[in-house]
Amino acid sequence: MLYNINENWFKVTAQNSLVDIKHLERVADQVRGEAIRLSHSAQTPHLGSSLSCIDILVVLYWSILSIDSQDPKTPDRDRFILSKGHAATALYVTLAYRGFFPLEQLGNYAQPGSVMAEHPSIGSAPGIEAATGSLGHGLPIGLGMALASQIQNFSYRVFVVMSDGECNEGSVWEAAMVAPTHGLSNLVVVIDYNKWQATGRSQEVTSIDPLGDKWRAFGWNVYELDGNSIEDLVNVLTSVPNSSNKPTAIIAHTIKGKGVSFMEDDNNWHYRIPTASEVEEAKRELGLI
Repeated sequence: MLYNINENWFKVTAQNSLVDIKHLERVADQVRGEAIRLSHSAQTPHLGSSLSCIDILVVLYWSILSIDSQDPKTPDRDRFILSKGHAATALYVTLAYRGFFPLEQLGNYAQPGSVMAEHPSIGSAPGIEAATGSLGHGLPIGLGMALASQIQNFSYRVFVVMSDGECNEGSVWEAAMVAPTHGLSNLVVVIDYNKWQATGRSQEVTSIDPLGDKWRAFGWNVYELDGNSIEDLVNVLTSVPNSSNKPTAIIAHTIKGKGVSFMEDDNNWHYRIPTASEVEEAKRELGLI
């Protein structure tokens, strides 16, 4: 029951706010199914973290980002950084389905000698803007890109997806202070707040609540939403950046392992790798077989 994910999708512009929500939901299901299959075939972990952010990636790549998959290095392109690089499986599958490289190349993922490593880096695949996975680096890199856009009089935007555990890093808050200082309204951070870290609940490892109030105190526009709702994500992401002269932080409340009942909110799937039968069961739940 594969769905043609390249048909009938609508690019959001100021003149056209029409987005086919059901289409994007089907795309997200298919990306989830392929990410689960790829985790099994490549024997790579971090599946729960990948599944929680797939709705965010789908909305960005199918309806928000101004970027040409056939020419992904144009100077005025929007930039996307997956700061939580351990969720690279989700990013590689997203890029492949959006046409940045052939789907067949996913077979190289995490294989000996392949450049397509478990954490993304420059050159690992077309469309990768930065090496990430050492947490806390993605926002500072995105900050530099957004500042460069301002200095060079470009109009491109920078979107950074972070994990909630990443907000334990001091470098995140250093960047959070600098961005409003320079009025970087072209910088948008989406925090994948799935409430888990590698070894426990985020609040138990290091308390970060009230997270939205912290970003507001640092001078950011803040939105909180259901990060697994395509409709909510579209409604907010199509409205930012805005003319407030502030960067934007989106607190996206998500579920780790989203989309598969036996994976949802189960932190074992931070490291567990699905068996062949679990891949089949997950695909059935997602309506792919």
